[in-house]
Amino acid sequence: MESNYERLSLVLGLILGMISGISSASTVIVGGRTGWTIPPSPSFYSSWASQQTIRVGDVFNFAAGAHTVAEVSKAAYNSCNTTNPLSPVMTTAPARITLKAAGAHYFICTIPGHCALGQKLAVVATAASSSSSVPSPAPQPSAVP
Repeated sequence: MESNYERLSLVLGLILGMISGISSASTVIVGGRTGWTIPPSPSFYSSWASQQTIRVGDVFNFAAGAHTVAEVSKAAYNSCNTTNPLSPVMTTAPARITLKAAGAHYFICTIPGHCALGQKLAVVATAASSSSSVPSPAPQPSAVP
């Protein structure tokens, strides 16, 4: 009897662990209350990202309104180059993007001039099973010429 109880406890523990891993994905409103817009300062989105814990599977909600969003390479992010995005440019709000891989992700507004004014976001997504409660460090923004 005790053996069956132990097996049942083990199976339930495994199921709960899998469920918690699945449910750990969350919807993240990019920019919080400010949203996805030309920010009040060029460092706004990097500061905001440094306070977030971003995991693979999280859904980024760009409440874009009159703005666009596209995922781009690090080089395109640094130079605000909109010509070769890694994903289709999303032009309708809310733009919802699921982070499917661990590592750095770079997003910009493709409307001319907006990225240069700081409407760009760099985040580092950690593996979904990560149990760290420490926010992931955001890549530092580079100076735009």
